[in-house]
Order: sequence, then C-alpha cells, then structure tokens
Amino acid sequence: MKFGVTMAGLLASAGSVLGASLQRVTSFGSNPSSIQMYIYVPDKVAANPAIIVALHPCGGSSTQWFSGTKLPSYADTQGFIVIYPGTTKNSNCWDVNNAGSLTHGGSGDALGIINMVNYTLGKYNGNKSKVYVMGASSGAMMTNVMVGAYPEVFEAGAAYSGAAFACFAGSLAPPTPFGNNQSCAQGLQHTPAQWAQFVYNAYPGYSGRRPRMQVIHGLGDTLVRPQCGYEQLKQWSAVLGVANTKNNTGSAVPEGAQYTEMVYGDGSQLVGYFGQGVGHFAPPNESVMLKFFGLL
Repeated sequence: MKFGVTMAGLLASAGSVLGASLQRVTSFGSNPSSIQMYIYVPDKVAANPAIIVALHPCGGSSTQWFSGTKLPSYADTQGFIVIYPGTTKNSNCWDVNNAGSLTHGGSGDALGIINMVNYTLGKYNGNKSKVYVMGASSGAMMTNVMVGAYPEVFEAGAAYSGAAFACFAGSLAPPTPFGNNQSCAQGLQHTPAQWAQFVYNAYPGYSGRRPRMQVIHGLGDTLVRPQCGYEQLKQWSAVLGVANTKNNTGSAVPEGAQYTEMVYGDGSQLVGYFGQGVGHFAPPNESVMLKFFGLL
C-alpha cells in the first residue's frame, strides 16, 4: 500500500514537470461502495475524446494498473482518456457477485464506475459512442459485469482471463482467489441461452445495441480456468447473435503465434484468443485491443 501511495505521489510530482500524469478524482457522483477514481488525460487530448475504463486485477490498484499496461502511451498519441477505478475491498477484487453491481441502475462498484464515466464525459466533452472497458483477472470479470449491466454505455470490452457475466452471482463468499466458493473460477458451465438470460435479466426491457467483446485467456491458467473463457464466448455469442465461423492459428494470429483465434461472425463483434502455455493472467496486447475497439 505504501508503495502505491508513493508511486502516486511520484507520478503527480513528475506530471508538474513533464506534463500529463495520473490524477486522483475524489468527487464524481454517487459512489455507494467507496471505490477510488484516478484518471489520465493526455496533454493533447482529442476533441470529443474516446474513454477507456481500465480495471485492475485482484491485489492491484489504480496506480499499479496505470503502469501495468501501455495504455498511457497510446493515450498520448491517440488522444483518448483512461479512467483507472480502484477498489480496496476483498483483497482489491471487484464486486462481481452482488445484485447491485449486476443490475442496471443498481448500486455497488458498477454504479460508481458508471458515474466516473459520466463525470469524464461531461468534464472533457467525451464521445458517448466511444466508451470502452478492459481489465485483467477480477478486472476482466468486472469488464463483463459492466458491458452486461450497462450495454448502452459501452461500445466494446476486452476481458483478459475473466469470467462470464453473473458467473459469481449470489455467491456469499468474497469473489477472490481465497474465497471458499471457486465454482465460477473453476469453469462453471451453462448453456448459451442460460448465460444470455443472465444478461437480459440485468436490464429488463432493453432492446438497444449490445457491446462488442474480445475475450483473451491462457490455456495454462489454473486460477481462472480456460473454460471460463469459453463460457464467456458462449454468453456473448448468444447475446450478440453470432456463431463461431472459423478458428485461426499460427503467425497470422494478431495476439501472437501461441494463440488460437476464435472468430465469430465476421470478427467485428466477438473474437476469442486462447494462448498455449499462457498462465494467469493473459497479458494485454494493447494494439490488438485498440484495433478491435476502433481506436487504431
């Protein structure tokens, strides 16, 4: 914890000399679970900038995740804004099990994150049609929560080693690697229709567009089993109405030669990558993700 605070201070000090830096925002609207908001606004922010919500893994933090990917450098060149939410509860794992987060307009971490997005859209004249979310491990699980509960907010998501929307629903144990309920992380299975119904139940009556999804998982993952990745694809293929049309292997796979690329439809709405020998968590490939988002 002291390391994270020190890094935040260093980043802020460096920012006064070098320009853009990670900044803490303490007032951004309703925040029922008292999560933290950090934001990175590049010096050359675009007019009507795109916004990416970047969700840290279990045990992580906003400041750690800021330095954990190359998104800040891409923000500098492309002009988008990155929001770094942070949770300090349940071993710094996200609320992916409670009804409040799994319900549109509910409560929990999800509502706080949505209010961070709304704050950023208003303050920086952001582009409402270009809001994205990504995360790893617990952050990937929360990515599924956000696109499932708030489909009208997000254009697309990318989940690195996560689990399907509502996979942890109703669990009384904390959604952490140390909780006594690991049925989700060990590969809980449902039919595509059942998974899709969980999403529909989150926002009854919603008939608008659904966010596009990119699912990335390691086949060597023993913490969040590879089946969790396949279950996500089952869920979102049913929700988006696209079927698996081809699988690609080899050097032409954008995520890397060790990955198998599972293409759904024409690949613009849903794609999965499963990496041979890749453990937990699958490392973000920012350029592949940003191209899928349409930001590169």
